[in-house]
Amino acid sequence: MHFRSDADPPSVAVRAFRPGHDDQRWLEVNRRAFAWHPDQGSWTATDLARHMAEPWFDPGGFLVHDDELTGDLDAFCWTKVHPATDLGPPMGEIFVIAVDPDAHGRGLGKAMTVAGLNHLHSQGLTAAMLFVESDNHTGRSLYAALGFGEHERHRWYRRSLVD
Repeated sequence: MHFRSDADPPSVAVRAFRPGHDDQRWLEVNRRAFAWHPDQGSWTATDLARHMAEPWFDPGGFLVHDDELTGDLDAFCWTKVHPATDLGPPMGEIFVIAVDPDAHGRGLGKAMTVAGLNHLHSQGLTAAMLFVESDNHTGRSLYAALGFGEHERHRWYRRSLVD
């Protein structure tokens, strides 16, 4: 059984991320897609390698889409599985998802989200989560349309230490 939504997009061809082969192009797309984000948009090869060295990393759950014309990676959905705890069963996570800005408007965000959810479901998971910035209105609308609801809200505060 696959994740279904009343507004399912047409499926897109996805493949597993190839460590060592896709790294540089992934970093470029990630930087471009998250240019506005102070943490995600500044990932380096070291950051990527550090995350791929985590025990939860599964290249089969790191889905990428290649542009049909150029063959270049232009979208991705990196999933993660959280093991069961005393508080609940295992849970899937859309760890990070993005579409190259040059590929916006083609429905890839929705298609990649559904592909990621389908992958998590194929692993036997029945629940998934993701984090989204409160001012990411496009992302929040997409996730709401796919049935996600707010589960938790985090607030960050800062103060300048110089006047």
